[in-house]
Order: sequence, then C-alpha cells, then structure tokens
Amino acid sequence: MKKTTLSISIALALMVGATTVDAAGKSTLAKRLSNLEKRIEQAEMRAEQAEARAKRAEAKVRQTDAQVQQVEEVQAKQVAAPVAPAAKPGEPTKEFTFKAYARAGTLFDDNFNGVKGTGPYMSPAGRLGASVGRLGVEQDKYMEADLQMRQTLANGAYAKYFLMIADGVDTNNDWTAADSQLNVRQVYAELGNLPSFTGAFKDSILWVGKRFDRNNFDIHLFDSDIVFLAGTGAGIYDVKPSDTWKTNLSLYGRDFGVVESSSMKVQNYVLSSNNYFNISPDSPNYWQLMLSIMNANDNADRKADAARNGIHAMVAYGDDKSFYGLRKGNSKSGIIYGHGLGAQAKNIGADGDLTEDAKAVRAFTYGGTQIAPGWQVAAGLMAEHSTDRYTKGDEYNWASLDLRFAQAITQNFQMVYDAGYQYMDLDNGTKTPGVNNSASGSFYRLTIAPTFKLDTAEFFMRPELRFMVSYLGWDKSLNGFKYADLLTDTEADRDSFFGNTQFTGSDRWLFGTQMEIWF
Repeated sequence: MKKTTLSISIALALMVGATTVDAAGKSTLAKRLSNLEKRIEQAEMRAEQAEARAKRAEAKVRQTDAQVQQVEEVQAKQVAAPVAPAAKPGEPTKEFTFKAYARAGTLFDDNFNGVKGTGPYMSPAGRLGASVGRLGVEQDKYMEADLQMRQTLANGAYAKYFLMIADGVDTNNDWTAADSQLNVRQVYAELGNLPSFTGAFKDSILWVGKRFDRNNFDIHLFDSDIVFLAGTGAGIYDVKPSDTWKTNLSLYGRDFGVVESSSMKVQNYVLSSNNYFNISPDSPNYWQLMLSIMNANDNADRKADAARNGIHAMVAYGDDKSFYGLRKGNSKSGIIYGHGLGAQAKNIGADGDLTEDAKAVRAFTYGGTQIAPGWQVAAGLMAEHSTDRYTKGDEYNWASLDLRFAQAITQNFQMVYDAGYQYMDLDNGTKTPGVNNSASGSFYRLTIAPTFKLDTAEFFMRPELRFMVSYLGWDKSLNGFKYADLLTDTEADRDSFFGNTQFTGSDRWLFGTQMEIWF
C-alpha cells in the first residue's frame, strides 16, 4: 500500500473514533493524533531514505557487474594471446647486424670500347701502392657483406661473431660465376666488457680469428689504406695504461704464394703494437705510434734473396675536429718507415717478394672541410721513396695528389670535380736490352661527375649514383715499364702499354656510370 493511502485510512479511522469520545478526552486525543502524525511523517521519511539506498545499491550492483564483465573479457583475451616466455636469469640478449660496402660501374672510351686494367693502381707505380685517385677510373663490380651476431649479458659482457663475404668481377654480365672471386674475407669472434678484467684491462676486447685489423685507416679519394693489417691470429684492443694512452696488441699469421695442403706452413708472423696518445682525455687530437715486427723463416726457400724478417713503424697525428687547425673539419698526417718485409708500407707483412735489404719511407696527409655554403673539399697526398725493393740496386720514387670539390646544386644533386696527379721515377736496377728498365714522368686525371644522393650536405653520405667523364694523360716514357722480377712476361706488345692497362699513346677519354654504397 502506498504511503498516502495509509495516511488517509488512519485519519478517517481516527475521525470516526473521535465522535465517541467525550469532551474531557478531546485534549488527550488531539495530542495522540499529533504524535501519530509525526511518527507517520518520520516513517515516510525513513521509507524514502530506504528506497533511495535501495536504488543506489542497485546501481552499484549494475556497475560491479559491468566491471566484472570487462575484467573477464580482458582475461579471456590474455588467455587467447600467446605469452612470451620469461627470460631466464643470465640468458644473453641477441642482436643481429648487417653492414655492407659495394660499388658497380661501367667504363668505355671515346670509341665506345670497354676498357681493361683501369682503377686507382693503373699506372706503372701501382705495384708500389701508388694510387692515381679512384673517381672516374673504377669499372669493377665489388661488394662486401658484413654479418654480425652479438650476445650481451645483463652485466654488459658480450660476445660477437663476425663474418664478411666479398666478391669482385670486371664483367658487365648478369651471370658472373665463371669470373667470380667470392671469398670469406673475415671470420672471427671477440669478447668484450668482461667483468673479471680490471685496471688497465677494464673494457678491453679479446679476439681470435681471420680479420682486418679494427684500426686500419685509409684515404678514400685514393681507395688506398694508409695501413692495412690483416691475416689470421689473435689480439687485444683498448688496453688503457692511463687516461690518455690506449694500446692494441695483435699477432697475425700470413702466407706467401700458394700454400700446399701437404705442408700448410704459415710463412709470416706479424706482431703489432698500436698506440694512441690523446692530448687530454677529452681532446679530439691524438698521436698514433704503431710498431710491427715480422718473421718468415722459410721465405728464402720460396724465393731466392727474399727477406726473412722485417720491421714497420708509423707515427701519425690526427685531428677529428679541424682541417689542419684552420677551420672545422678533419685531418691526419704521418710518416711510415719499413725495412725488409716491412718495406711494404701499406699492406703490413703482405709482400713476400721484398729483399732483406729493402727500405721504404712513406709520408701522407689528408683532410676535408666546407669552404663555402654548398661547397666542400677533400684532399690527400702520399709520397714514397724505396730502394733495394725487389732487386739489389732498384730505386722507386713516387708522389700522388688528389683534390675533390663537391658543389651542392640541390639537396639531392651535386657536381663533383676531382683532379689527380702522380709523379713517378722508377728504376728496376737492371739493364735488360729491349726492356724499359727505368722511366720517369707524370700522370694526370680530371673527372667531372654529376651525382645524385639523399643529402648533398653530407660529404661521405652514401649511396651515390654518378655519371662520369674523365680525361687521362701521361708521359709516353712511362709506357711499357717493367719490374726486374717480372721480366718473364712475354705478352705481345706489352712494352707499348701504359701501366696495368692496355692503353697506348699518351691520353684517353673515359665515360661511365657508377653507384657506391656503404652503411
């Protein structure tokens, strides 16, 4: 029954009852009615409050039901989705990295004939490591693919496995299996950040395997390393005797000539100590002192008069922040001395044909900077003097200069102007009738290369897609020069060729395209 109906019924009953009460009881009855009315009002108020609480409780129940349903749906999704297993304590994290270098191009002359033997080492002095500069004369297809797997523990210690596969061909065809030189150039493993290494050995890196030394460095314009140390062996990097001195120690083994499976002798052992001395702990300027000694006991049995040991030393000064202290950029200069097997200044310990008395001195410098808005320049210079190199009494002198300007036309297009010059004075130390035993003269090259790239503001950003026009010129006296230990070459007309090419005369125009990439 509703509250209003109850109140009316009670009131009527009271009114009917009131007609039977005498006058004396009227006052008492009135008080009772008043009290009853108050109690009825209080009861109605409590009923309204109870009804409100019931409604609130009902709303809370509906809200709770909705929340429960939502949680059940989330749990259902979590059960349905695959759950990654939790990492076990001490299990290493793994990281795979792919890096690469590649170039591919084609060259032809002004008669639309393909060319052979071109490249940075095309001149007669190329055998000595004398580059004429690379832009506009490289027509080979060469690639390096670097595959790395690194495993790192929670404490920072890591292990890395490294594999490099390389190939190089000259043919322009798509299928080159017959000409391929596919090769595993590097395969090694290293350990770093070992917690048991402390003091000077803290943060040092151990490695074992077949590899290029980590601290090889080059002049890109020449496509020539300043020092290239490689082979199979072991070493330790980043030993720090002090805050400003860091040293690397390595032992490499190298073979000369063809190694017979029946003997498998290591022909040359190269022990190197490569040291860096910073001007201060935070300075970009540093001195580099690299010392190498080598021994090849059986080399004289392989070739008469060949060296059995050698030394190689380099002192260099580098600045990663300025162009010879003149402006923002980078630069590095140094001098190399080698004796015996160390007289191969660039490929340390790689030339087994050097004599015991061979001596060589090489100087180098290179750097790069921005000279004006939209204009960048890079330059490199190398020069060498060597004696008794391959035969007693020979003497070889050469110097190479390369200068490259890059002019940004748009953000993605630039004009590249590259000039190369090389002087050589070569004497093989013999007097063989009918053979060019000595030659002196100059080679020069001018290349213009319209180039597309992602950002012309970055000089060394790759890839670059190039169109190239080159003019080559040289002194005729350089044609047909021969080294004394290579006089068995009986190829027809060889004496009329320039260097390692099949060029005759004194000049040549070359046209071509090339892509170059690294990452």
